[in-house]
Amino acid sequence: MKTAIVWFKTDLRLNDNETLIKAITQNDEIIPIYCFDDSHFETTQYGFKKTGNFRAQFLLESLLDLDRNLRKLGSGLLIVKGKPEVEIPIIIKQYKAKKIYAKREVAFEEKQTEELVQNTIWKLQCEMVTVSTSTLYHAEDLPFSIKDIPDVFTQFRRKTEQDAVVRPIFDKPTAIKSPEIPALILPTLKDLGLIPIKIDTRAAIQFKGGESEAVKRLNHYFFESKLISNYKLTRNEMVGENYSSKFSAWLALGCISPRFIYDALKKYEALNTANESTYWLVFELLWRDYFRFMIKKYQNKFFHKAGIQDKEITANNQNTNQLQKWIAGKTGVDFIDANMIELQLTGFMSNRGRQNVASYLCNDLKLDWRYGAAYFEQQLIDYDVSSNWGNWAYLAGVGNDPRGNRYFNIEKQASDYDKFKVFRNLWLKK
Repeated sequence: MKTAIVWFKTDLRLNDNETLIKAITQNDEIIPIYCFDDSHFETTQYGFKKTGNFRAQFLLESLLDLDRNLRKLGSGLLIVKGKPEVEIPIIIKQYKAKKIYAKREVAFEEKQTEELVQNTIWKLQCEMVTVSTSTLYHAEDLPFSIKDIPDVFTQFRRKTEQDAVVRPIFDKPTAIKSPEIPALILPTLKDLGLIPIKIDTRAAIQFKGGESEAVKRLNHYFFESKLISNYKLTRNEMVGENYSSKFSAWLALGCISPRFIYDALKKYEALNTANESTYWLVFELLWRDYFRFMIKKYQNKFFHKAGIQDKEITANNQNTNQLQKWIAGKTGVDFIDANMIELQLTGFMSNRGRQNVASYLCNDLKLDWRYGAAYFEQQLIDYDVSSNWGNWAYLAGVGNDPRGNRYFNIEKQASDYDKFKVFRNLWLKK
């Protein structure tokens, strides 16, 4: 009997999951596992947690949902905790697995972990099969090799839209054959070294993890409310749950795939109409792809102060006082403070807010941009390694911005996007 392990990471779904489908079709039995990697809950060199309370809570909810959905099909989710290169081989030996299927990683640390596991299981005569499952366009279908991808997004977008095709989605499996998987035992936030925290009632949206919630949100935003038809007009707003899709948290953990969203969008356009707003969501998904491909191209350079441009930037790393004021929303600039308080109390911030607070940290406070990126890594529910570090490098002027220094006039931004102070009053009221 051929037994394989499916190692779930940031692909916590059954729909459009090629890794899972491959494992099911090529083996007699599969064992789905998730490993709580110790390194994901450590404190980084910048003094922040790698995973904060909000995202950890969202992760636990997502795993609970994945286990429920797997059990409906005759399987379940096995949880291990520790170092993947130590814990996964134990499961391989226990079930005499000959293959392990996993999502292919692109970022530096994630690639290192993947290689450590690969080297360890190779000694057990177990093969690792990795599958690319995170992007809208498959890397193999791009009109250029990874090393030749243009460093300017517009050039990448035009050629990709013209010459590449989005692959069809994989259907959800109808049944999964597994040995008996014991009942799900998830660690608590306390077990992960975190304190349970309640999301503030003023939050733009009360995120709940899992594929079921992701599909519910998609159906609401597309088919029930038709909000997607006005997305381009409303996406720069800052209050409430419907000014933008809010898909980002589910995308970050892979509770939904970009292709699944694209497939639903095409169905929506066929039923209703395609317009600039429906296209704009695809445009945003393309940006998401782009950062992932850029990390693949430049690897560790995205995590260096000089970025992919090898540009020396002067930053005051000693001013921890200013950094703490920025984090606490006590800079004295009301638009920045309101956004930072929202992030602190909810784990979320609008796209407009993110650009402004990043510009303020880099250009006004002249602090090392990596501290901002590391704080976002801790704090954001929708943290995604490629998008986070790619966007921060971009705004710091060391990434993919052809214009170089992208400075935001905060006062102008505040009057353009929060003219009547609705957002600032919401978060700054005592």
